[in-house]
Amino acid sequence: MKHRLTALLQPFARFATLQFPTTYRSRIQSWICMALLVASTAAHGAVSVGKLRCEYLANPEGLDVVRPRLSWILDASSRGTVQTGYQVLAASTAELLKQNRGDLWDSGKVESDQSIHVEYGGKPLRAGQQCFWKVRVWAGSAKASRWSDPARWSIGLLNSSDWKGQWIGNPVPANDLQLKAPLPAPLLRKSFDIKRPVRRATAYICGLGYYEMELNGSKVGNRVLDPMITQYDKRAAYVTHDVTRLLNRGKNAVGVTLGNSWYNATVSEAWDFDKAPWRAQPQLLLQMNIEYADGSSEQVVSDSTWKISSGPIVFDQLRVGEFHDARLEKPGWSKPGFDDSGWSPAAVREGPKAILTAANVEPIRVMKTLEPVSVKEPKPGVFVFDLGQNIAGWPRLRVKGAAGTTVQMKCGERLNPDGTLDQKDIAQHVRSTDFQLTTYTLKGQGTEVWEPRFTFHGFQYVQLEGFPGKPDFSAIEGRVVHTAFERAGSFKCSNDLLNKIQTAALWSYVGNFVGFPSDCPHREKNGWTGDAQLIVQMGLEYFGAQAAYTEWLRDVGSMVRADGKLPSIVPTGGWGYNRLDGPAWESAFVLIPWELYLQAGDHRILETHYDGFKQWIGWYSGIATNHIVNYGLGDWCPARSQTPRTVTSTAYYHQCLRIISKTADLLGKIDEARHYAKLADNVRSAFNTQFFNAETGLYANGTQTALSCALYQDLVDDPHRSAVSQNLAEQVRTNGHRLDVGILGSKYLLRALSDHGHFDVAWKVATQTNSPSWGNWIMLGANTLWEDWPGAMSRNHIMFGDISSWFMEYLAGIRYDSRDVAYKRILIQPNIADDLTWARATRESMYGTIRSEWKRSPDRFDLNVTVPANTTATVVVPGVFDGNLRESGRRISGARGVKVIRQGLSEHVLEVGSGTYRFRLERR
Repeated sequence: MKHRLTALLQPFARFATLQFPTTYRSRIQSWICMALLVASTAAHGAVSVGKLRCEYLANPEGLDVVRPRLSWILDASSRGTVQTGYQVLAASTAELLKQNRGDLWDSGKVESDQSIHVEYGGKPLRAGQQCFWKVRVWAGSAKASRWSDPARWSIGLLNSSDWKGQWIGNPVPANDLQLKAPLPAPLLRKSFDIKRPVRRATAYICGLGYYEMELNGSKVGNRVLDPMITQYDKRAAYVTHDVTRLLNRGKNAVGVTLGNSWYNATVSEAWDFDKAPWRAQPQLLLQMNIEYADGSSEQVVSDSTWKISSGPIVFDQLRVGEFHDARLEKPGWSKPGFDDSGWSPAAVREGPKAILTAANVEPIRVMKTLEPVSVKEPKPGVFVFDLGQNIAGWPRLRVKGAAGTTVQMKCGERLNPDGTLDQKDIAQHVRSTDFQLTTYTLKGQGTEVWEPRFTFHGFQYVQLEGFPGKPDFSAIEGRVVHTAFERAGSFKCSNDLLNKIQTAALWSYVGNFVGFPSDCPHREKNGWTGDAQLIVQMGLEYFGAQAAYTEWLRDVGSMVRADGKLPSIVPTGGWGYNRLDGPAWESAFVLIPWELYLQAGDHRILETHYDGFKQWIGWYSGIATNHIVNYGLGDWCPARSQTPRTVTSTAYYHQCLRIISKTADLLGKIDEARHYAKLADNVRSAFNTQFFNAETGLYANGTQTALSCALYQDLVDDPHRSAVSQNLAEQVRTNGHRLDVGILGSKYLLRALSDHGHFDVAWKVATQTNSPSWGNWIMLGANTLWEDWPGAMSRNHIMFGDISSWFMEYLAGIRYDSRDVAYKRILIQPNIADDLTWARATRESMYGTIRSEWKRSPDRFDLNVTVPANTTATVVVPGVFDGNLRESGRRISGARGVKVIRQGLSEHVLEVGSGTYRFRLERR
């Protein structure tokens, strides 16, 4: 039938191009073109394949994963679409792939509904290998879909023997590497000739601590702060660039500027990065593989033939800032023909002892540019710019003046009463008179535009001093810098306060992910493990941060000490092993991989780190007394009440034992699974013996954190669950619906209340504006989340940010069904608050877009749901009132693709396949 329909319409294809009277022409042609489109779709099936990803990334370059996992998304117009088979082709050239020839891998038709994490199963991949791939699927039809658009990935340099270059840098004596203050940022350059047409050119580069690469006078790529900070004594990340289009026939030149980052932290601070075992002056390793059209190849590598000189960056330190003297710039230094006769030969260096790994992660980029909302002059010659938003990044300066004029830009997030910048709180742990300071010395050549390259700040205000004349708004812009995530989620509702809390949380998340998860972008920039685990759900739901967490976990896993102990910050120069942060922090090593498994179906991350899990949990088993862990900070930054640390630490110990047991079971380690399950049972029993009072229904001292912790961590026996949750709800009500928790309790509280029949209480806590509350921060002017409830400390911390996940999971109601992982089965179950009239959210899952949007009026409740192809969903329509439920205008019993599971006054439970559904409940 499909073929006959296409044949019938073929004569009309030319007819659509004919000329008709103007009155009817566009309408007739539109009808015919639409008919052709429908016929074409019917002929090839209504399913298409898109959003091809390799190891979570779009077209990644230089992976060091030799059997990468491939994922794709089905786009289907019909309901209930399920993939029944797939075929993947991978080819060594784009031309072969276009011819449907998979010389690297042709999977053939595989009968399976798997569309995520399909492991490459072709020929072994060599270093530098390019792979072009595409996929087609079958979905309930004997006919395959069209092939997807092509995608690609490439392999990096896999072994030390693949690297032909040498580490080079300043000729600094070895015994001075760790002792001297930083030198001006070095410029390194090399000239080379290209005499034949180039087919492909790939540059592999590791510049420690930071680098910026130029070819023939142009910056390579749009990445910044490269490579991301790593645990430099364990691993250093290299970056792969396709530079084919930047090379010229004939003379060429490559130039690299190096910065210090934490690789060479010289300024003393509380976390001792200046004492890190890896400390050294910046150095470079580069290899450019050039493949010619005639099949020959050659390499340009870093070695002693390179030249080196100082440049205009006279000082750069990550927490202090960057000082740039434009008079020292060397115009054309990275172009061919530049006279480098006065430069010194680069020195061959020993290089770091760490292993080199590819940066399998989204890069850091400038993501947005903000214009100031005001500029004031609180003192003569002192100008303060307000960007209107607390950000991570740096200021960009536009200035015109005499050569030698030095302009200072200090950055911060508070103002003194007199309107000048207040850095007291954020600078208190850095032993330097300068903090978050960038300076620019003019060269005196017209309007000069400059921004730093090797530092970043956390700030809303920029204090400008030394500016020639009086600046206008154009003098300063705010450059927003963070890991370049693809946005994966959204939430908005009719309550403006919650929308502002949500916006503040999103800003705090990206401001604290400049390469890895951190606590604040100003004072510390530290990878606090506790902060990371508390908001991992938010990161996956709104930012699709799977690759970023996977990359950071490489560092976390490398830091498990021989006795099993982990530090509280990663990376670390050695600080953090002996602090009492405890399992609430270190459990990030277990909780984040588990969340990657639940939300993204990532089995490999568990397999990678399982041995480390066992080693780490062994340390806590060793210090537990009768299965109780009396170690850790407990509920950090509490509002008022103190919860015994034994409660939260033992609860995290129990939770991780459960996860490790489940992981062992997934990996087929049955005896180990039983061992950890038994140990978890013993901890649970000891927890209730130690802390639970059956007569009062309270845990420990009955704080909000103690009660919600026991409920959230599933430590309450079923007969007592109702009493404990009632006590928690009553405790919150008695406190005027104000929370009384720290960072751990802030994760437990709203979820425990909502999961145990007290959503109304959770709602009043979430919308509270009296102190302490998220809403109170907003009332005080916050546009990011704060470190403490009074607002006395940092104004950009993410550790209280799990409320953002609560918005998506409980107000909009998008959650994964516990019967499967990666949203293969979805649960849509919104909760309806009395004074909320609508809410909507989207979640870009591994299978595609999930959407939940509800709206209510006195006589009608609408819930619109989108379920991606190849998944199913349970939809719970709340019984807002007694009424008739319809879908797309049809009675629910006759709605296509909808199975009624249960209906009652409180809720309607339905099962649906993929598609878009419009449910309406009308008052009888």
